[in-house]
Amino acid sequence: MEEVPTVQAAGCVLWRRSPVGGGVEIALVYRPKWADWSHPKGKLKRGEDARRAAVREVLEETGMDCELGAPLPTTRYVDAQGRRKEVRYWAARAVGGEFLPNREVSRLLWLTPDGARHTLTHARDRELIAAFCAVLGETGRGS
Repeated sequence: MEEVPTVQAAGCVLWRRSPVGGGVEIALVYRPKWADWSHPKGKLKRGEDARRAAVREVLEETGMDCELGAPLPTTRYVDAQGRRKEVRYWAARAVGGEFLPNREVSRLLWLTPDGARHTLTHARDRELIAAFCAVLGETGRGS
């Protein structure tokens, strides 16, 4: 039996300082194809490294330019099509840009870490919030 290759992907826990109060806000995207709220992420293109793919996916899905920060835990799971998937993540600070709905993402929300944790669809994505807060030294309790 032939082993099916693992799909390699990359993404970010995209964050900014709130314009009101200066607390941390995390960007979540809504993907209508999968009817889920998630962190921006996507598959690596041929020859592309994970860091470059993470920045590209953030820009494509959120319209935001970002600066990669600390690496976060890698998630491994079986996707909706039954493929094994491995997603490398980074904390990434938004440094500019503007969201426009596109074919993959119809909505973007900026939420406190607790708000993001409660909005994310998949447990594997919620687990990244704690790792992100530990890296930033944030409590995850709003501002």
